Amino acid sequence: MPADTSASSAAPVGCTNFKLRQLTRRVTQHYDQHLAGTGLKITQYSLLTHVDRLGPLAPGELARRMDMSASTLTRNLQPMIAAGWLLVGEGVDARSRTVSITEAGLEMRRQAQRRWKAAQVALNEKLGVATVAALHGLLDQGLAAFHEEDAYVE
Repeated sequence: MPADTSASSAAPVGCTNFKLRQLTRRVTQHYDQHLAGTGLKITQYSLLTHVDRLGPLAPGELARRMDMSASTLTRNLQPMIAAGWLLVGEGVDARSRTVSITEAGLEMRRQAQRRWKAAQVALNEKLGVATVAALHGLLDQGLAAFHEEDAYVE
């Protein structure tokens, strides 16, 4: 990713990681408050949504597509498997596994989707649609830079 060299840009002040984590905590709280009546956290809703949209897939591929470590995915899967929302079954051979969503998981996702949408709309209103769109663009740009670095290292 090319460095921003425009003269009007101010140098960042403070720790970028700290600022991102502050915002992430607040946004997570916002979504969790909206989802509270379903019994899901936003991280669980996101996991259900990814498995639903991507279909049965290997845990490693799911972790890669969600940009998380395999150990984090495993930790996040456990309560969802226990609740009966996700299933880890046999893969294409004896050494592989696949993650799939169950009927109970689909129903939970449908129930939570209305509340997720309300959270999304409320966040857009709080921050402004243009700000949210700009934030998405910056986040996508930052993720792409890390993905380029990952590809270079491999």
